[in-house]
Amino acid sequence: MPLVYIILINFNGYKDTIECVNSLEKINYRNYKIIIVDNASSDNSLTILKQKLNNCIIIESKENIGFAGGNNLGIKYALHHNCDYIMLLNNDTLVKIDFLDNMLNSFSKDKKVGLVGCKIMYYPEKNIIWYGGGYIDWFKFIGAHYGMRQIDNGQCDDEKEIDFMTGCCMLIKREVFEKAGLLSEDYFMYFEDVDFCVKVKNFGYKIWYNPKAVIYHKVGLSSGGEESPFSIEWCTRNRLLFMNKYRENVSSFTFVLSKIFFYITRFIRCFQYTLKNKKDKSKAITEGIKSYKEI
Repeated sequence: MPLVYIILINFNGYKDTIECVNSLEKINYRNYKIIIVDNASSDNSLTILKQKLNNCIIIESKENIGFAGGNNLGIKYALHHNCDYIMLLNNDTLVKIDFLDNMLNSFSKDKKVGLVGCKIMYYPEKNIIWYGGGYIDWFKFIGAHYGMRQIDNGQCDDEKEIDFMTGCCMLIKREVFEKAGLLSEDYFMYFEDVDFCVKVKNFGYKIWYNPKAVIYHKVGLSSGGEESPFSIEWCTRNRLLFMNKYRENVSSFTFVLSKIFFYITRFIRCFQYTLKNKKDKSKAITEGIKSYKEI
């Protein structure tokens, strides 16, 4: 039975982390270990997690090194301790008891499958899809979700190869990290999963979507919501970073159009936020653009 290490990143979110671990402890699959990386929480998360979850491996980061950096700490530990597979899982998720069995089964579909994803539903709105498979939109330079915000009527129930799996839940073969490397820490938060998917595909691996594996996501709780100023700023900055890193994936003409589209839509979004008196969100867009230019 393959050994799976499941990595959770905690930043001031011990309640979600504990709920996630409690959910994982009920799953059918038994040969797994949980790694919790505390990303320099400023509350008493670390103390509480050590008291409540003494069956987990807890790694303490002395500074907040983001989603990619935190996961990379866990990945290095797992690789050093004889893992067969590594799962990256958001700490604000709950899982179904058979999700890991189903995801592991997907690797038998094709030897080239290197990364497996699952269907992700909103929580507590368990009948609404957050992620039903995904693809990379090479005009917008984003990772897009099939079925997002749709009521689940089976429209995302085809098991298939995909181009993009959200970092909310990824199950990855050990050899993928050994050949393709770790997550890019250039992003800090957001878009590192899109970048990793491109890298995995470039190394000849397939990304597989298994809708029989289901988890529930308390979307955006860790960063204050799907459209918090924090997420807007980092998504803006990192979309530009991803766009310029992979500009050769499209023609020069398409890239110019993509850049024009990006800046026009960001201007429109700023204007809309200003009209709605959401100046913090408008500022987040401009700060995201500025912080990219300062790299």
